[in-house]
Amino acid sequence: MNVKLVRLFGWFGIISPIFGFAVIFGAIGTAPWFSWTGNALSDLGVSGWTSILFNSGLQMTAAVMAIFSLGIYELTKGDRLGRAAFVLSFSNALFLALLAFLPETAGPIHRDMSVSFFMSLPLSQLVMALYMRRRGMFRFSYFMVATAIVSILPWIPRWEAVAIPEALAALAAGIWMAALGYWMTRVKDEV
Repeated sequence: MNVKLVRLFGWFGIISPIFGFAVIFGAIGTAPWFSWTGNALSDLGVSGWTSILFNSGLQMTAAVMAIFSLGIYELTKGDRLGRAAFVLSFSNALFLALLAFLPETAGPIHRDMSVSFFMSLPLSQLVMALYMRRRGMFRFSYFMVATAIVSILPWIPRWEAVAIPEALAALAAGIWMAALGYWMTRVKDEV
């Protein structure tokens, strides 16, 4: 493991959710029609200035997430469970980029990418939790399981629109990403 790379890439885990939510709230600020209880976040990506801000911002967020996932790759070198965590984390970034590249106007494929994104978030959290547990970091692994559960819970009740569960799931995943990123910036040696 290259500790310098892990530390560097950890910063991208901290930056990614902050930047992502800044983009979302920035887009909402340009969309007076947007309603948390009547829309999906993806509705922000359909037309006008709002869509440019939203879609390009999500693509940039996906790029930052992909770089963070490279830190997971470096951190978990030589471990099969770690590789799975990397693949899932990189998949999160890929699905987010595809969500922005294929907005709702692209048809059903947008919904498929959205479902894939929101399903892969808790999976990557759970696999990384298993990796951390195997390394003896029990508290951190329990925290990761908790964020995965919080990523899933908003989808259980029936919603008129999905902006709220999307935001809650993304927030839980963002907290996980920022916490793991912060931990990675402080790594001293082999994990």
